[in-house]
Amino acid sequence: MLELKRTLDAKGHGVLEMPSGTGKTVSLLSLIIAYQRAHPLDVSKLIYCSRTVPEIEKVVEELRKLLECYERELGEPLPCLALALSSRKNLCVHPEVSALRYGKEVDSRCLALTASYLRDPPEGARPSCSFFQEFEARGRQSPLPFGVHNLDDLRALGRQRGLCPYFMARASLAHANVVVYSYHYLLDPKIAGLVSAELARSSVVVFDEAHNIDNVCIEAMGVTITRRTLDRCQANVATLQSHVQKIKESDSRRLAEEYRRLVQGLREAGAARDSDLFLANPVLPDEILQEAVPGSIRTAEHFVGFLRRLVEHLRAQLRGPRVQQLSPPAFLRELRERVCIDRKPLRFCAERLHSLLRTLALPDVADFSPITLVANFATLVSTYSKGFTIIIEPFDDRTPSISNPVLHFSCLDASIAIRPVFERFQSVIVTSGTLSPLEFYPKILGFQPVTMATFSMTLARSCLCPMIVGRGNDQVAMSSKFETREDIAVTRNYGQLLLELSAVVPDGLVAFFTSYVYLESTVASWYEQGILENIQRNKLLFIETQDGAETSVALEKYQEACENGRGAVLLSVARGKVSEGIDFVHHYGRAVIMFGVPYVYTQSRILKARLEFLREQLQVREGEFLTFDAMRHAAQCVGRALRGKTDYGLMVFADKRFARADKRGKLPRWIQEHLPESHLNLTVDEAVQAAKRFLREMAQPFRQEDQLGLSLLTWEQLQAGEVQQRIQGISQQL
Repeated sequence: MLELKRTLDAKGHGVLEMPSGTGKTVSLLSLIIAYQRAHPLDVSKLIYCSRTVPEIEKVVEELRKLLECYERELGEPLPCLALALSSRKNLCVHPEVSALRYGKEVDSRCLALTASYLRDPPEGARPSCSFFQEFEARGRQSPLPFGVHNLDDLRALGRQRGLCPYFMARASLAHANVVVYSYHYLLDPKIAGLVSAELARSSVVVFDEAHNIDNVCIEAMGVTITRRTLDRCQANVATLQSHVQKIKESDSRRLAEEYRRLVQGLREAGAARDSDLFLANPVLPDEILQEAVPGSIRTAEHFVGFLRRLVEHLRAQLRGPRVQQLSPPAFLRELRERVCIDRKPLRFCAERLHSLLRTLALPDVADFSPITLVANFATLVSTYSKGFTIIIEPFDDRTPSISNPVLHFSCLDASIAIRPVFERFQSVIVTSGTLSPLEFYPKILGFQPVTMATFSMTLARSCLCPMIVGRGNDQVAMSSKFETREDIAVTRNYGQLLLELSAVVPDGLVAFFTSYVYLESTVASWYEQGILENIQRNKLLFIETQDGAETSVALEKYQEACENGRGAVLLSVARGKVSEGIDFVHHYGRAVIMFGVPYVYTQSRILKARLEFLREQLQVREGEFLTFDAMRHAAQCVGRALRGKTDYGLMVFADKRFARADKRGKLPRWIQEHLPESHLNLTVDEAVQAAKRFLREMAQPFRQEDQLGLSLLTWEQLQAGEVQQRIQGISQQL
């Protein structure tokens, strides 16, 4: 709390690592809202960003409890408006549209019913959304009432008032005190300009669970174009051409009006209503948007011809038999030499397409997503000369005999997407339970924090037990290294570890593997050796797959088995769905095993290009970054077991390499503090004995009173002089 207040006082940025499940979210919310009340002119809004919808919902519930506490203490409700914002898919209440399965389908259908240029078309009436029409008629004049509104609340309020919840929430962003939404609303330039453009500079931004924030930034700025994308682009261009020709014959005034606006500048041409679902393009500076659009793409026919030449060039590039890696300037040089396309019109490509689709009043904009993707690529490749690379692969490395050409426009510099956030808002807090080593994040995100701190846990009992198992009972070293991966002795020892722990650990046990391929080969080997059969005598066995629906069913049944006392083992993958968004609270996860060090696939050309960029531009060695990346994912996996101070769990690192100082030193401080020297290189039997001792200790009665004065303070204890001195001492140490 002290470090956070220092960050807010300094109007700077901070990196804070706080243990998972120990009240991190409510601590951040309570201090920032108290600061907001004390300094309303300095902090006008809290923007709280998390990754997934369940995490967003959890933050909103914590906030609800906090405001209820304020109401009890003050005797009246706090005049505060807090709301969650998510996609149309999660907020739509239209009976037909909300029934659609995929987000893109919902977005497209919503646009067809709400876009300003479709609601009053020249050719007569079209279907519309009554919720949106009501919102347009009276929704802006009736803002959301004070209080906390999660996604369910917004939908219920929308149905009650007959207003669209999505646009109601969007319209309330400007005057809300707290906004909770996904990272992408700030980091993805295609969404940020549409949703977050009006947020005040005096806002405080919190990126929670931000251990992967560099990857989110890189994905937000990247574009992948396949042969199928380009085939569909050709169809898009043909459709655009036929529509342009049709309008030219029937209503040439519309095209002439668009031409006039384009001469005045893109900002004028793109002055769309907020209902129009087009991807904003804030990668272009304002002075470009004020300029007249280049003459070569100003008329609709010329622009369609321009797109056709661009698509043909990309198709020719994908026909090449060899892997190519180009910098953006080299790609632009080839483009100019082969099809006579200059850099300047390319920069306007995304906005010019946006303008054309509006002019043509096409209802199914989702059908034009392939050509929109290519236009976004054109704008990005002509805007950035550094920090990106273009990799063209004629086939997938795993299936070299099958032609499957793909063009990757990959961002190498994570700071490009997040830099506008650091520059625009006065305080940005990057926080997670697994940020070690802290100094990596300012380096790869390109900012100067005023505070960097990592915190340990104050516990009434030692409720986590990390251990490193490096050997089997036969003394064969255990490791997921590629050379020993197929070794039958290593696989057998891993199976023996899981079998023996499944016999002593109550309820749920979760095991993580380094990849889906390794998980499948190991399970097949265990099946042949009869290990799986023995495990299933102790607990039921569930396996995470790459299919989201299958994994959801497996998770549901896993929890059911833990609830009814049968117990279960869940085999999962680091970097998979289970490792990131699922909490194994209490009996759902009494032990977590990490089989191997979860290094990323190092033969990927995109990864190699990024490692080269980090080495040359930021002086970060390849091995250092790969180890940092592997350890943050390992810590994230084992951290799933501990979700509060009354919870307890075993954390088993099953690979001898974890015992090395360079690996161990990159674990979060709150895990390192509970990892004694005696737990650094255990055999399977020693690990089982340590687990038995720990679980026996944890089985003793533990009441809330046992925590008082240690990990939990009453109001009277907090006011006591002795506690005040302790707090003062801690603050001086920091």
